[in-house]
Amino acid sequence: MDDMAAKRLVFAMLDTDGDGTVSRAEYAARAERVARATGRAPDDPLVVLARTAGERAWEAMDADGDGGMTFDEYAAWAGAEAFDTVCAPVLGALFDLADTDGDGALSLGEFTALRTALGNPAGNAEAAFAVLDADGDGRVVRDDYIASVRAHVIGAGSPMGEALYARPLAGNTA
Repeated sequence: MDDMAAKRLVFAMLDTDGDGTVSRAEYAARAERVARATGRAPDDPLVVLARTAGERAWEAMDADGDGGMTFDEYAAWAGAEAFDTVCAPVLGALFDLADTDGDGALSLGEFTALRTALGNPAGNAEAAFAVLDADGDGRVVRDDYIASVRAHVIGAGSPMGEALYARPLAGNTA
């Protein structure tokens, strides 16, 4: 998958109302959805950290400050440097929210909760987990997760990204 196709898939996930623009509220809701999915209180320090990381990311993403980001704006912004400096901290904070036992890795349940809260169907999350859990120990570590998302976003090829954004199977609407 090339980087533009990957960016379209990520943008579509961010644009939760499908109006062609990601709003500040849509982007900020990511931390709140993961917090709810994992049973964390709004004042949990990890929720506050994820919310703050998301706010910083939004400031970088919404370069013109109009409160919305179109696909063209996103495509022009997104890339390896933006991922490394802006997106990775947000994804790491969201990962940490989902890591409910604090062991530095996600189980299938934790991973599925994270990815469905972010808009992927549960079956796709399970398939992505299977790809990332190459050693079969039932865990996905933070660095591997972030590296795989990075590879997807920059179009470098990511089996996890391919699984997350595959067309869901019939009946899989989670």
